[in-house]
Amino acid sequence: MSNHINIRPIEYKDNAVLASVIRTALTEFGANKPGTVYYDPTTDALFELFQTPGSYYFIATINEEVVGGCGIFPTENLPEGTCELVKLYLQANARGTGLGKQLMEKSMQWAKENGYTQVYLESMPELAKAVSIYEKVGFTRINQPLGNSGHCGCDIWMTKQL
Repeated sequence: MSNHINIRPIEYKDNAVLASVIRTALTEFGANKPGTVYYDPTTDALFELFQTPGSYYFIATINEEVVGGCGIFPTENLPEGTCELVKLYLQANARGTGLGKQLMEKSMQWAKENGYTQVYLESMPELAKAVSIYEKVGFTRINQPLGNSGHCGCDIWMTKQL
């Protein structure tokens, strides 16, 4: 039986399950530490967060079950035309399926259509697998953070031109 994969905009009803996907993934990779989204109160209210103008969040479902998501956010103090690729998380059973790449591409497409010229992201060594995927889609490392994400627990910073 084939899995029905769908990517759609975030809805209010996704908040609790998405917060759980994010915290489970961070715990799994040993990245559930202060200075990360694990402790960020907005992690429990992503639908509300992504009502911010210039932001968008996509949810991935397999057979109607929420398995992850990815979004674009106009993080404070980023250079002109730059947005941040944020909160790309997938449940373990959805990894390695190409779904993360699909979510990133959809998010970056949205960013480009909405006037952004560069995407920025932050990560950490614990998420090395994700970092290699970012490199595959054209992100390059830079040596200092941009903007004010408030996530001091991240020490890998990357950008990509759209």
